[in-house]
Amino acid sequence: MSTNWLYRLSWKEVETYLETDSRIIIPVGSTEQHGKFAPLGTDTLAAVAVAQDASRRTGVLVAPPLWFGWSPHHLVNPGTISIRAEILLELLYDMLDSLARHGFTNFVVVNGHRIVNIAWMQIAAERAQRRLKVRVALFDLAYMSREISSRLGFGAIGHAEEIEISHMLHCHPDLVNLKLARDNPHKDQDLYHLDPRDSRDSLCYVPTTVEDLRRVAQETGDTVSGRPRRSSAEKGLRYHQHLVKRLEQILEQMNR
Repeated sequence: MSTNWLYRLSWKEVETYLETDSRIIIPVGSTEQHGKFAPLGTDTLAAVAVAQDASRRTGVLVAPPLWFGWSPHHLVNPGTISIRAEILLELLYDMLDSLARHGFTNFVVVNGHRIVNIAWMQIAAERAQRRLKVRVALFDLAYMSREISSRLGFGAIGHAEEIEISHMLHCHPDLVNLKLARDNPHKDQDLYHLDPRDSRDSLCYVPTTVEDLRRVAQETGDTVSGRPRRSSAEKGLRYHQHLVKRLEQILEQMNR
């Protein structure tokens, strides 16, 4: 079974789909720098890959991906496109509103930009559930991979680290050049631990500044946080399979 992309169907085919199913997946990511060795589309490509494989296994439609995220700190390097969170909130809500008008009532938003996108997505999802009387599940790759990431021995979540680069080596190995990668091991900060697996007390996440990332680049030669050189396609495959399985479970729950 191929991916059931919404944009490939006619309106009549969508109408037929809605006669038996009201579920749809919306992949969301970003277009932002991921070091010298990985593509700007890493976050979106990750969300799309998980959505595609779950679609192939379940037949659930996939909406066109939202290629942009809230990435003000990543404007440090060329190519990044950062959209204000308040604009993204309205954009996602309008997507949900448009689809709800035609009969979609169960949405899974797959977030590949991890903790950065969550705040505005939560606001959009709450508003949609309250106003549109639909169900919106937020499927974040970091939160939904806490178990497998620990089993695989991945380090803490950072940026262009071994977690998402392993995923990319599985999904799009042709877009990654690990020969250019440099590690920048996490420096533990008192009372600021951002990984969802971390059980310690922590302040909430706030994006860093362009100036901070520029200093990182000057000190390390790139804008990476973590150890991308530890990445492997084998770990990326197991990580990906776990996420697809979890997405299938969420979709099944919505079908009851």
